[in-house]
Amino acid sequence: MRTPPVVEDLLRDLAPQVLGTLVRRHGAFDACEDAVQEALLAAAVQWPGEGVPENPRGWLLTVATRRLTDQWRSERARRDREAAVAAEEPAEPGPDEYRAADRDDTLTLLFLCCHPALSPSSQVALTLRAVGGLTTAQIARAFLVPEATMAQRVSRAKQKIKAAGARFGTPPPDERDERLRAVLHVLYLIFNEGYTASSGPDLRRADLTAEAIRLARALHRLLPGDGEAAGLLALMLLTDARRAARTADGGLLVPLTEQDRTLWDAEEIREGTELITDALTWSPPGPYQVQAAIAAVHAEAARPQDTDWPQILALYRLLAHLSPNPMVTLNEAVALAMVDGPSAGLDLLRTLDGDTRMEGHHRLAAVRAHLLEKAGDAPAAREAYRDAARGTTSLPERRYLEARAARLDEGDTDGKA
Repeated sequence: MRTPPVVEDLLRDLAPQVLGTLVRRHGAFDACEDAVQEALLAAAVQWPGEGVPENPRGWLLTVATRRLTDQWRSERARRDREAAVAAEEPAEPGPDEYRAADRDDTLTLLFLCCHPALSPSSQVALTLRAVGGLTTAQIARAFLVPEATMAQRVSRAKQKIKAAGARFGTPPPDERDERLRAVLHVLYLIFNEGYTASSGPDLRRADLTAEAIRLARALHRLLPGDGEAAGLLALMLLTDARRAARTADGGLLVPLTEQDRTLWDAEEIREGTELITDALTWSPPGPYQVQAAIAAVHAEAARPQDTDWPQILALYRLLAHLSPNPMVTLNEAVALAMVDGPSAGLDLLRTLDGDTRMEGHHRLAAVRAHLLEKAGDAPAAREAYRDAARGTTSLPERRYLEARAARLDEGDTDGKA
């Protein structure tokens, strides 16, 4: 029987809070995480029939503590810890237990899941499991890998944290900014994988985009004075607002310039625009704020031809200064082409030809094809589209790129892209 959405949402909100409290008290991240997963499963089974308890966080904390105690009882080598934990355990959830659960350790838990000892893929998996409350099976389905593979990835991540001697607590001041950047990057990766899936038959994975937005909201709530946390949430909202217009009948991808903008989510645009407009008044601009500002400029245009491309180009140049990377250059080339013509954009693209980070990346070929088509070089554009199609593992992207190439085969070179 499926867990009702209201219960499922509540459990996801409570999971990191309960896990944070448990790890703060007892350490042993891996054992605590397993105990919380068991408590979440018990709640998913009991609450739909018996009703949500008066204090659901206290209920989960008590059940998870008992599961943890049971684990330690079964391990003779931990008899001393068992005694200490058992002595604290109430027979029934009481007022003291409920008060102890009031502290929200979600931010500290995010820092722990994004420990520098972990690879980005492990940080993503552990964040979705420990902070997002997703099961290993759900994460595996989202990333199109076998459940056993994802289970090993999560297990290795927990072992690496243990081996690194990571302690549950706020990072020291000299590490905090770097760790926060890692947290923001992990949420950004989760959103991007959901918005444009890197492989598989579907263009997007709604469960991942929704989870990324939920966690970004939680981070912004915990760090209301951080401009980049606000910028990331704004960027996600402004980007997700286009989801209904991104595909046509049959799931064919629709590029931004051809989307029906009446389908864009006005409420997400309003919220995202307000967030980024406010953040830029009091925070020095960071990469996520600049990307959100670019998305807001696109959202302001009722029609593609109304887009303020000079402003977008200026913002991409600022982004290239703040966070230089090949993907920024790709987008800057498109904006430059819209302002100064496709030849200027193609010239900028050539600076990436020797960049090993773009070796074999289909997006470089896709952008080059787009600009060659706009420049009227149909044969070269057709070949570039085909190169890009061969390079992507996303079925919707491949179909779109092949369709563009076929369109040029038919001699339709009106320059739309």
